[in-house]
Amino acid sequence: MTAVNTTDAAVPTNHSSAPRRAAPDGAPRRRGAFDRALPYLLLAPALVAILWLIGWPVLSVLVTSFRRLNLRELTRGEVVWTGFDNYAEILGDPAFWAIAVRTVVFTAVVVAASVVAGLLIALLMRQISPVVRIALQVAMLLAWAMPLLAATTVYQWIFDQQYGILNKTLVKVGFDSFAGYSWFSTGTSTLAVIGLLIVWQAIPFLAFSLYAGAIGIPKDQYEAAGIDGASAWQTFRSVTWPELRPLLLMVTFLSLLWDFKVFAQIWAMKKGGPDGGSTTLPVYQYLEGISKSHFGVAAAVSVVMVALLALLTFQYLRRLVRSQEGSL
Repeated sequence: MTAVNTTDAAVPTNHSSAPRRAAPDGAPRRRGAFDRALPYLLLAPALVAILWLIGWPVLSVLVTSFRRLNLRELTRGEVVWTGFDNYAEILGDPAFWAIAVRTVVFTAVVVAASVVAGLLIALLMRQISPVVRIALQVAMLLAWAMPLLAATTVYQWIFDQQYGILNKTLVKVGFDSFAGYSWFSTGTSTLAVIGLLIVWQAIPFLAFSLYAGAIGIPKDQYEAAGIDGASAWQTFRSVTWPELRPLLLMVTFLSLLWDFKVFAQIWAMKKGGPDGGSTTLPVYQYLEGISKSHFGVAAAVSVVMVALLALLTFQYLRRLVRSQEGSL
């Protein structure tokens, strides 16, 4: 029997005609330029919309702050550049600094009262029965849903000098000196009433937000603290506070942004009165820009407000950046 040698027939002599090996499934392939640019192309419409809706107004206000733009220039279409004259005018006015200090103090007091009250109610909702908790939550939702001007009108009636229910109640319980007492006779008392209104409106959001964070804390941490014999304050400091601190910083920052630029409640209550005693920076900006038609000065006030707000929130932003760097 003759053996047949098939080695030469099995191996091709022409190496160029050898079939190419297919890439195994799942092997990384080189991305083209279009694939790399696709995410940016998808984000481009949203970025253009944000720049148009936010960036352009900010740039317009900044440019306007360097112009004299009164009613005369506005109707004639004149462009008069004044450099830093608008800033020199407002920064050289002692009334502006009094209003700025009043705004900062008012914002700090309102934010602190709102956050503390919201935190206490959030912790309270963890301890009360479900029926009472649901009733409290419904009451807060109704308060939160109340229109802004309607709530302001209700507070005006509550604190009315002649017909307010607060004065009548205080007189009936024995405080006769509150008969006909005016809660809006001074700027400080007027801001106190407005601050109470703002706190009342802010509590539902803060309480619900902090309650959502509180119910997410594992129960075994509280059980371990109880086994170790920790008191209520020690449990709050070692368990509740570390878990709620990031959320508390966030809602405080949001409250700071909202309360610093409060306008509607102050204007609807007493239009910054009496005698400008309750005027804050947003009201001052409105008076200069709309009432007096000094739009360049009002734009300069807006820029200063943004700068003050940046200083107020600098500490929070620094902590936020540090936390983001620590998570990377």
